[in-house]
Amino acid sequence: MAGFLDARPRVGYFYTGKDSNQLIKEEVSRKIVKDYKAPPIIIKESSSVYDAICTLFLEDVGTLFVVNGKGHLAGVVSRKDLLRAALGKQNLEDMPVSIIMTRMPNIITCMPEDSLLDAAKKLIDYQIDSLPVVRLAQETGKTAYEVVGRVTKTTITRGFVELGNEINV
Repeated sequence: MAGFLDARPRVGYFYTGKDSNQLIKEEVSRKIVKDYKAPPIIIKESSSVYDAICTLFLEDVGTLFVVNGKGHLAGVVSRKDLLRAALGKQNLEDMPVSIIMTRMPNIITCMPEDSLLDAAKKLIDYQIDSLPVVRLAQETGKTAYEVVGRVTKTTITRGFVELGNEINV
């Protein structure tokens, strides 16, 4: 059914009290990140800026996720970070990516169980192009995250287009 009516045995059909906006919001909230996430593009903290630039172009992405020696999220490097480094007079093959990356406390993340709508709100609120999809990793003393995917504006658009094709309200 379209969601406006519901049926129960011995009662019959009855009006649910929901309008089309509520039904659409429920459908959007059912879409979760783990169903739409893409594989993460990861580089190590010790990698050179030159290697990061090559990876960015070879993988055709706008953001690289940087992991430490234990494989936990340490930072993020964007196109803008790499362009800024390339404009400088430093040797890009000798400079580690850890110098130019955005470090962990300042990174906006999402979990696989989050709704696609919440991820979209984070992208808009923080004016960023992608989010690392993370899960908590076991590390003594402090919070660490393991990168399990990425969500981009394109990923979210694909989810909403798919939703638009499904809804028959």
